[in-house]
Amino acid sequence: MFTGIIQAVGEIAAMERSGNDLRLRVRTGKLPLADVVLGDSIATSGVCLTVTDLPGDGYWADVSHETLDFTTLGERNLGDRVNLEKSLTPSSSMGGHIVSGHVDGVGTIVSIARDGRSWRYQVRAPEALSRYIAHKGSITVDGTSLTVNAVSGSDFELTIIPQTFGETLFSDYVEGSRVNLEVDVVARYLERLLQAGGQAAAPAGLSWSQLKEAGYVND
Repeated sequence: MFTGIIQAVGEIAAMERSGNDLRLRVRTGKLPLADVVLGDSIATSGVCLTVTDLPGDGYWADVSHETLDFTTLGERNLGDRVNLEKSLTPSSSMGGHIVSGHVDGVGTIVSIARDGRSWRYQVRAPEALSRYIAHKGSITVDGTSLTVNAVSGSDFELTIIPQTFGETLFSDYVEGSRVNLEVDVVARYLERLLQAGGQAAAPAGLSWSQLKEAGYVND
């Protein structure tokens, strides 16, 4: 598990293809690796990868055909930058929100605009994910935990403060950039609980009346 608080930005140092799979080497920059051992997980632009080797300045990981097909890792090139976060430990500070590192889909940066000292990003999610994205809810973009400021159909808006802009991949994005998205796990479990209780979710997502009937909200 992760928090979505990016600890460092690394870069892809090597890519070795074997059939439909990929062996990936990531140079981790300022991310401390003294407490990382083989088998540990590191979120790499939001994708949970297992460390298979530690060459000293980074790590190697195997990326399956499934992961290449459903995330942006299959589109990366040598030298591309990636957001990095080590997995939670019992002593970790719990910032951000609960992040699994299992990407739900790939979105697209639609527009970028300055807003004072910050930036406003409009992101278009796959239509199937839109029902899980709520105003003031949480979403993970390339591993970064963020709050949704507005939602319109499959589009949602984010405000990126200077700290986040400078310490994550947001400074690299342009209109058309593709990003890994992970929706809030609570939304997924809530939908599943309602379905299990005979409250099948409507095609457009959960309704306010369904939440009231299930006892999750009051009048």
